[in-house]
Amino acid sequence: MKFQIHALRQDGQKVLLHYDNQLSTLTWQDGTPVVPVQSGSFRDATVVSVNQPGRKGQVRILKVSLGLSCNYECSYCNQRLVPHADASNPDDIEPFISQLIDALIEPPERIEFWGGEPLVYWKTLQPLAERLRGLYADAQFSVITNGSMLDAGKNEWLDRMGFSVGLSHDGPGQSTRGPDPLNDPEKYTAIMDLYARLHPQGRISINAMVHAGNQSRAQIQTWLQQRFGQDVNIGEGAFIDPYDEGGLAATLQTQQDHVRFRALAYKELRQGLVSRMSVAQQRIMDFVQSIRTARPASSLGQKCGMEKPDNLAVDLHGKVLTCQNVSAAATAPNGQPHQIGHLSNLQAVKMCSATHWSHRPDCPSCPVLQLCKGSCMFLQGPLWEAGCDAAYSDNVPFLAAAIEYLTSCIPYYIDGDLREDRKDIFGQVHGVPEQSTKRVIPILAYDRTIAA
Repeated sequence: MKFQIHALRQDGQKVLLHYDNQLSTLTWQDGTPVVPVQSGSFRDATVVSVNQPGRKGQVRILKVSLGLSCNYECSYCNQRLVPHADASNPDDIEPFISQLIDALIEPPERIEFWGGEPLVYWKTLQPLAERLRGLYADAQFSVITNGSMLDAGKNEWLDRMGFSVGLSHDGPGQSTRGPDPLNDPEKYTAIMDLYARLHPQGRISINAMVHAGNQSRAQIQTWLQQRFGQDVNIGEGAFIDPYDEGGLAATLQTQQDHVRFRALAYKELRQGLVSRMSVAQQRIMDFVQSIRTARPASSLGQKCGMEKPDNLAVDLHGKVLTCQNVSAAATAPNGQPHQIGHLSNLQAVKMCSATHWSHRPDCPSCPVLQLCKGSCMFLQGPLWEAGCDAAYSDNVPFLAAAIEYLTSCIPYYIDGDLREDRKDIFGQVHGVPEQSTKRVIPILAYDRTIAA
C-alpha cells in the first residue's frame, strides 16, 4: 500500500514524502530515496497454521508454562479470565523432560519460564530449571516476575542459574497492577538485592506497560530512575492489548484520547525523555532498518513471534499452546482450542486459534505495519478492534519519529487508503503539535550510524 506523508521541514516549509509499506520504500516527492538503500535478502514469513502445519523440533525459543496462578490481580492482565488447566507439580517434571528430549532435534537457544507468577510455582520451577540447565547448558534462561515473592535464597539461585529477570512494575501507574512491592520494606530489600546482583551483568530489566492511566513514558522512566538509578533498563513499554473488559477500560476511548496520546508520545521521543525505554529504540531502529534494506512486508512475522515454527509454548503436560498467556483448557475467540498440538507429534501442530496479520482485512493496508506487525493474533471482534486502534496510536509516533530521524522533517498527515480518523496524526491538519515544533535535541540518544 502506498501513502503520501505530509511533513514539515525545520524551516516550516511543507514537503511530501511517498511511503510504500509493502516494499519499505520512503522517497521524496521526486522519487529520490531519503537514504541510500542496500536491499537485504529476505524470505517470506513461515506461519504454523491450518494450511502450513508442523514444527520440526528445531526450537529456538521454548516457553514453558507453569500455570496461570498469580498472587496479584492486575486489572488489564491478559491472563486474568483465562480458564486454568491442571496445575503443574514436581511429579510432572520427568515425564515432561522425557517428551522434550524426544521432540527436540537441537538444543533451544532460549528457555522462558512463565506463570501467572512463576514464583508461585517455586517447588516446581526450581527442580525443573535445574534439570533443564543440566540438559541445555548454553541456553539463555529468563523469567518475568512481579517481585513480591523474592528473597535472598531465590535471588542467589536466579543469579547462579544464569537467569535474566524482567521485573514487572508500571512505575507511577503501579496501582493498576496492585500493591507496590517497593512500598514493603522486606520486599523492597529483596528486589533491590536481586537488582544489585543482576544489573551489572545486564540481566535485569524493569518491565512497564503503558495504558490509559499510565500514558507518559517519560514519567515512567523518571519514576523508575529515581528508584533504580539513571541507567535502569526499562523493558516492555508498549500500550496494552485489551483482552477483556478490564483491558478495554484501560485503553484509549475517544478520538481525542488517541490524538492526545500520539502527541504526548511523539513529544517525549523528540525531547529524548524515553532513552531508557527499550521499546522506543527497538521500534525506531527497526523501521529505519526496514527502509535501509527495503524489507518486504511478506517477510514480517507476527509481533509476538508465536506463529513461527521455531517458537514453542508448552505446558508441563506436553500440550502445545497458542502462546504462554493461555491454557490448554481455554478456547480462543474464534471458537478453536488454545491447545494446538502436543510435544509427541510436533509435525501435526496447527495454529487454528489465531489469525496472522496478513489475513486480517486492515493490517496489509496500514502505514504502521512494519512497526506493529499485527495486534494480538488471537483477538477477534470488538477486543481486536480496540487493540488495533491502540496499536495504531502507539506506533504512529514511532513512525513519525523514525521519519524525522531519516529526513529531518516532521510528519503530521498520512494520505492514502486509510481510515479518516487515522490520517491526521495529531488531530490538527494545519501542522504538528505546538509543543513539538521545536526540536529540542536529535531524536533519541541512539547510534546515528543506523541512518548513515
